[in-house]
Amino acid sequence: MKKVIIFWLLAANGVYAQRSFSKNELAVNAFRNPSVGLEYRHRQISVHVGYYPTVVSKNSEGVNQTTSFVRAGVSLWFLPVGRNENPSSFYTSLSYVRGLNQPYKNDNGLMADAGFRWMIWKGLNFRIGAALLASPHHTVKVNPTPGLSYSFFFK
Repeated sequence: MKKVIIFWLLAANGVYAQRSFSKNELAVNAFRNPSVGLEYRHRQISVHVGYYPTVVSKNSEGVNQTTSFVRAGVSLWFLPVGRNENPSSFYTSLSYVRGLNQPYKNDNGLMADAGFRWMIWKGLNFRIGAALLASPHHTVKVNPTPGLSYSFFFK
């Protein structure tokens, strides 16, 4: 039993061998999370801005309808995973959103988001998480937040 415990402790240590993030990163976010737009990260803090489409309501026939937002916010990156120069990691973010079409047209809101970013190959990365959208005069919504981006790392 001791050998099994020691093995798992050593294996887990290898998973978290990366101790820090690159100094700077510019990401071109092509699909949804945090938005279709740009994101700049310095060490563990990033800022993002762009267009954010999501399904938060249904039309009169009961069919899902896409609602569009402008989204701008800040993210915190933590627990880097792996030995790569640019590791996968967990994130959490808080954003201001402004509705562009019905039923959120011209409405302001806040979006809190948390998830994991997997570095697939070089700068290509995939995110999966969940977001909570809160806006006056609307019920709070929780949605999945997938994303696909390409990142450029520099000093």
